[in-house]
Amino acid sequence: MSSLFESQAPRPLADRLRPKALTEVVGQDHLLGADGPIGRMVGQHRLVSMILWGPPGCGKTTIARLLAEHTDLEFEPLSAVFSGVADLRKVFERARERRTLGRGTLLFIDEVHRFNRAQQDSFLPYVEDGTVILVGATTENPSFELNAALLSRAQVYVLRRIDDVALDELLVRSETEEGRPLPVDDSGRAAIKAMADGDGRYLLNLVEELFLFAPDTPMDADAVAKTVQRRAPMYDKSRDEHYNLISALHKSLRGSDADAALYWLARMLIGGEDTAYILRRLTRFASEDIGLADPQALPLALASWDAYDRLGSPEGDLAIVECVLYLATAPKSNAIYKAEKAAKRAAQETGSLMPPMHILNAPTKLMGELGYGAEYAYDHDAKDGFSGQNYFPEGMDRQRFYRPAERGFEREISKRVAYWDKLRGQRGEDG
Repeated sequence: MSSLFESQAPRPLADRLRPKALTEVVGQDHLLGADGPIGRMVGQHRLVSMILWGPPGCGKTTIARLLAEHTDLEFEPLSAVFSGVADLRKVFERARERRTLGRGTLLFIDEVHRFNRAQQDSFLPYVEDGTVILVGATTENPSFELNAALLSRAQVYVLRRIDDVALDELLVRSETEEGRPLPVDDSGRAAIKAMADGDGRYLLNLVEELFLFAPDTPMDADAVAKTVQRRAPMYDKSRDEHYNLISALHKSLRGSDADAALYWLARMLIGGEDTAYILRRLTRFASEDIGLADPQALPLALASWDAYDRLGSPEGDLAIVECVLYLATAPKSNAIYKAEKAAKRAAQETGSLMPPMHILNAPTKLMGELGYGAEYAYDHDAKDGFSGQNYFPEGMDRQRFYRPAERGFEREISKRVAYWDKLRGQRGEDG
């Protein structure tokens, strides 16, 4: 029972501004709007079990509570961090009792990915028979963290990071609630949104802290940064963000966008990513996406790695930056990557074909008598240093695995390959 004085107790701004209707939730119109999948269900007064996947502070808990209210379901919240199978059993018992009275239950599980697989399995029957409508909230990729059986019984909806327009709306609501403008100028306002990093709850907590100050003049961005604790960018080295950002870096390099590549590199370094992981990917990129279009790319990647190992951070960070800029601006070719795949595919398809006899060594007399090494043409004896002999297995047609691109140094390699093809044709070999 609520205390007589509970309504008079101070409440945080984020709690006072908690939406009372789905239409008040900002930044998630793609799901909650009249044409959105959740909005349509609410309009039809029905719900299915669902997983709400999104970053912190985007409204997952609020949406679940409002869904229960809008569909006349009893709201049963649990946190996977603090709850176990025993807590689930109590919820299911209460849900069964309600069901006999014709009332449904919405079971909200925050951080649902923290339940292990056995715990997830324990509530599958109750989801399947409709005892509860499950709404799970997670900041982690459900594909990796949730059982396939659970995912088959629930819709996954992706909530977006709250954008600048939605953050502006929250700032306006805060000022309305407080009855006064924020003590910041335009640059300070922009700084608040940047520091929130798409987290609405963090923004409101930050705003509440700023309202406690009464500066003589509105604070600019620098003053805001000095007044409140700057938030570290959201980054989890072992989860989705880790793979998302390295993918963004790799693709920016492949697209020769040096500035975008530097941005993603900076995000990873600020987030505390393992530099060895970054340097491994850069070294791989030098071979996979540049290769012989610029033969200096791989040595430079290795040199940058060595320089970082010798200097450490922050001095060694410049070596990584140098590597990123070189790779981004180098000519691109995946000819080496494609050649490797094609050669491996051919090797698997042809099995254990022997090399032709003329390129085999004959270390014993018997092997010489059997024809090992017979008629081998020593290329250095040819006037142009090219014999044109066949080096593929007998019975296997000549293959072309490596096709140099017409970019960078591979343009010169392409000329060499064409020249050798011409000589080989003149000497009676397949072109």
